[in-house]
Amino acid sequence: MKNASRLRALITGAAGFAGTHLAEFLLGDRALEVWGTYHRSPVPALPSLAGLQSVPCDTSDPERVRALLAEVRPNWIFHLAGQSDVGGSWESAWSTFELNVRGQLNILQTMVELDLDARVLVIGSNNEYGLVKPDDLPLDERTPLRPDTPYGVSKVAQDLLGLQFYLSHRLRTVRVRCFNYIGPRQGDHFVTAAFARQIAEIEAGLSEPVLRVGNLSSQRDFTDVRDVVRALRLALERCADGEVYNIGSGRSVMIQRLLDILLSYARCPIQVEPDPARLRPSDVPRSVADIRKFTRATGWQPRISIEQSLRDILDYWRQTVSQPSGVQLAGHTH
Repeated sequence: MKNASRLRALITGAAGFAGTHLAEFLLGDRALEVWGTYHRSPVPALPSLAGLQSVPCDTSDPERVRALLAEVRPNWIFHLAGQSDVGGSWESAWSTFELNVRGQLNILQTMVELDLDARVLVIGSNNEYGLVKPDDLPLDERTPLRPDTPYGVSKVAQDLLGLQFYLSHRLRTVRVRCFNYIGPRQGDHFVTAAFARQIAEIEAGLSEPVLRVGNLSSQRDFTDVRDVVRALRLALERCADGEVYNIGSGRSVMIQRLLDILLSYARCPIQVEPDPARLRPSDVPRSVADIRKFTRATGWQPRISIEQSLRDILDYWRQTVSQPSGVQLAGHTH
C-alpha cells in the first residue's frame, strides 16, 4: 500500500545486481516507500529486501509502463532496467540498443503524458567515452564521447534522451556516467566475479587448479556497488536537473592487480592461463574518472577499499559454490 507521508522511490530492474543493492540501501530509510520492477526473473527472496514492493514490468511495453507509473506515481525513479553485458552486446547489438533505448523512452514519454513531477536518474556508463586517448585522462564530463561497443552506443542514446527530455519538456532528469562497479552477487560474465568463481570452484575441488583469463593489462576505475548506490541516491537528492556527472573511484587499477589480490586470498595453489575466448574486439588500455563535479555537488567519496570488495566477492562465491541455489545477478561493468 502507498503511504502518502513518505517519498516513493521506484527502481526499474530491481532484480538485477545494482538494483538489489540499491533496494537494500533505500529500504534502510523509513522515510522512503520503495517499489521495484522485475521482468524475466523475480526479485530474489533476500531478507534485506523484505520491505520492497515488487511488481512485474517489461519497460519495453509502453502500456505496462504507463500502468506502473500511474499506479505508483513515484517521487524518485532510478532507471536501472536494461541489457548490461558489454561483451555480449557484440553478439546482440540490435537487441541491446532496442532494450536500453526503448525502455527509457517509454518512461520519459509516460512521465510527460502523466505530468509526473518526479526526479528521474538516467544511468549512463563510462563506455560512453569509449576509445579514450591518453591525454583525455582523467575523463571528465566534457570529454568527447567515442563509444566503441554496441553497448556504449546504447548508453549514449540513453544519456542524450535524458538531456533532450530536460530541454524539451523540463523533466527533472539527472544523468550519471558510472564507471566499473563490482561486488557480491554480480554475474560471472564480469571480470572480478569470473575470477572469484573460478577460485571458489578450484578450492572446492570442482575444477582443475587452472584459472583462465582474458586481457590482464587493461586498467579500469573500480568502485564497490555499495558505495555506488549511496552515490545514486545522492545524485537525485543533490545534483542539478539536466546535468551529467561521473561516478567512480578516481583511480585506475590494472586487471592483473585484481587477480593478484584474489589469488593472495586463495586457499590452494592456482595456475593462470590465457583464454582467447575472453578477449573483446575492442579494449581500451586505461580508463579513470574525474569525479570532482559529483563530489562538489554531493560530498560523496567511496569508502570501501578494493581489497575489501574482492574479499567479499570471493566469500560470496565460496558460499554460492557450496550452496548452488545462491543468488547470482546480472550487473554492469560500465
